[in-house]
Amino acid sequence: MKSLLRRRPSPAMVIALIALFVSLSGVSYGVATGFIDSREIKNNEVRSRDVRNNEIRTIDLRNNQVRGIDIRNSTVQGRDIALNTITGTDVNEASLQKVPSAAAADSAGTAGSAATASSADDVKTLKPITRTVRNEGDPAVVLATHGPFTLRARCVPNATSTQAQLALQTTENNSAAWTEDAPFAVLNAGDGEQDVAFVNDAAGGQRSVFLRNLGAVAPSGKSFTGQIVIIPDAATSSCVFAGHLALQG
Repeated sequence: MKSLLRRRPSPAMVIALIALFVSLSGVSYGVATGFIDSREIKNNEVRSRDVRNNEIRTIDLRNNQVRGIDIRNSTVQGRDIALNTITGTDVNEASLQKVPSAAAADSAGTAGSAATASSADDVKTLKPITRTVRNEGDPAVVLATHGPFTLRARCVPNATSTQAQLALQTTENNSAAWTEDAPFAVLNAGDGEQDVAFVNDAAGGQRSVFLRNLGAVAPSGKSFTGQIVIIPDAATSSCVFAGHLALQG
């Protein structure tokens, strides 16, 4: 009898055996019923090789949890993006380069051809004549030059008034020029500077404002047309010029 008592298992052994039987029965129960849940899986032990290919679906993913670091670089393509969903705010503008046609437009010096702006020869440029003031007796000032033509402005005293003048000169024979004041059917290099517009403002009167249309053409094809506002002012003994010219050829 004493021999049997000496072989009785200790309490610690009994508890360990009970725990073993419970754990084995739980796993066996899960396997038998087909219901193994997260309680039977050790944390951080399910790996990619344990998941069947093409079995993870959107319902298995928590909303807003897939991030950029989860996607391989350069694998998202146009077909993965809904149509008309990429907007300007999604694009880093500083990273964009100019499209070829826009890059060519930077160096386009002409505007005569809609198809090839860089090779058009109709209108070279629109030349603005910024506000230019000349006092009576000042030297003539050059407003514009184009090809053989030079257009100057000056302000001169004229008896009891102030006269504003536009003068044109060419270096090419058989040129032609026109304004309301003085049309020149033939303007040669030897003719020198010719007054093509001259308007007066009488002293003591209201300041006068005039608009002059003018144009010139040379046999070489160089030409211009435009409009100049002319304001002679006897009260200040000065003249103002402003306008624009379309330079052609």
